[in-house]
Amino acid sequence: MRLTRYRRAALFVGALLAAPVVLPVLPVVGGIAHAADELSAKVGKPLQQAQTALAAKNYAKAMASVNEADAISGKTEYESYTIAQMRAAVAAQSGDVAAASKAYDVLINSSRTPAAAKKQMMMAEATMAYNAKDYAHAVPAIERYIKAAGPNAQMQTLLVQSYYLQKDYRNAARVQQDQINAAIKAHQTPSENQLQFLATCYTQLKDNDNATHAYVLLAKYYSKPDYWAMLVHNLAANPKLPDALQLNLERLRAATGTLKDPADYMDMAERSVQAGLPQLGLNLINQGYQAGLLGKDAGAARQAKLRAMIVKRAADTKATLANDADAAAKAPNAGPALTTGYNMVLNGQVESGLALMQQGLGKNPAYPDIAKLEYGMAQMDGGKKADAVKTFETVQGENGTRDLAQLWELLITKPAK
Repeated sequence: MRLTRYRRAALFVGALLAAPVVLPVLPVVGGIAHAADELSAKVGKPLQQAQTALAAKNYAKAMASVNEADAISGKTEYESYTIAQMRAAVAAQSGDVAAASKAYDVLINSSRTPAAAKKQMMMAEATMAYNAKDYAHAVPAIERYIKAAGPNAQMQTLLVQSYYLQKDYRNAARVQQDQINAAIKAHQTPSENQLQFLATCYTQLKDNDNATHAYVLLAKYYSKPDYWAMLVHNLAANPKLPDALQLNLERLRAATGTLKDPADYMDMAERSVQAGLPQLGLNLINQGYQAGLLGKDAGAARQAKLRAMIVKRAADTKATLANDADAAAKAPNAGPALTTGYNMVLNGQVESGLALMQQGLGKNPAYPDIAKLEYGMAQMDGGKKADAVKTFETVQGENGTRDLAQLWELLITKPAK
């Protein structure tokens, strides 16, 4: 009896993703076939037995029959290919990941397998390895599929998880960041789970800067109190945050409702005075009184004394603004123009104050990103919120400068809930 070529059917495997594999179906009667695609009786008989056993879910017997067929010497290329098909089918159904992977590799490397089927096999191989928790094998298998088939959201998710479950947090973050960047570039909103996962990866790496960037995106796309609280915590805990940004951070905490200690309000006001901005300090300490955090209990007298000092300092600064502005415009360094210009904004001279600050920005400030951040704050305090957003968008720099600018931009455009 001469057996004809096999007909092919799809077998779906995998718990998370369904990927078809090639399953030969053996005919019981002969027919006409090309000589190159015929099975000899020696090979066909054990394969017929393998298929019968597979249908009965007798996987051990099925694989034994496949091995019997494979042990026959002098097989044609077609017979070896068909044996690999059956081996893949038996191994896939029985959950033998190692055997299935080897069989898939034979089929994938064969010119007989159509390109679409190869991609299906790559997906099946990768998915089986992941389901079997063989993450070391899953990673290269998934990467091979993505390289052949192109980006696939589900497979990229499995890749991220495979890296993460091996505690390879750096590569997990890299792949997750690529997905997020692609979504943003396509003007789509990254999923909340993706952003949370990215933040978790960087937290595991103790990479505070990148963890903060991830929480910035969470606050941007999914504005929730927990994300804002985490952002403020990460910034406050960042040992690289320069002292020059502590005032800005305290202002952010006040704006997001996470500055609740009266001592923190006093510190914020004192820092404003030390920065040469007493009117800002007065505005901030007044906010503490309005919020009911100051003027109470044993600290009330000390708080009142501080406020009185700041009131006097603000009045003195206001009285000399015109002379200070002339001197700042002539000064070769940036500091006087930036500080005096901000004081002018805080005292109602918004346009001329911002113009003086722009002169200061052109005088090569020692810390240009911090200077630009403060210029954006002055625009915001002067009521020019749209202009402030544009300025914040241009602020770069590490050590918290860029993060603070992005957070102020978020607060203006999408207030914390």
